[in-house]
Amino acid sequence: MEQVKSGASKWLNEKKYIPNKFSWQDGFGAFTYSKSHIDNVVKYVLNQPEHHKKQSFKDEYLLLLEKFDVDFNPKYLFEWYE
Repeated sequence: MEQVKSGASKWLNEKKYIPNKFSWQDGFGAFTYSKSHIDNVVKYVLNQPEHHKKQSFKDEYLLLLEKFDVDFNPKYLFEWYE
């Protein structure tokens, strides 16, 4: 994860896609699915703009944490931008 985050930060800052210097928050989260679910996952990702018209990312993320029984500290959750 360190290499991914480092490379992404460098790329974003070099491209200046955001007005200020980009930096990651502490911590990270990841969810995995079996290979047999790959088609559903791809459809889900491609449908994000439409999907999030009905349910916010924040609501969905919190539901995933609950669904997968993930113990978390709210301190390490995203800064939610509505």
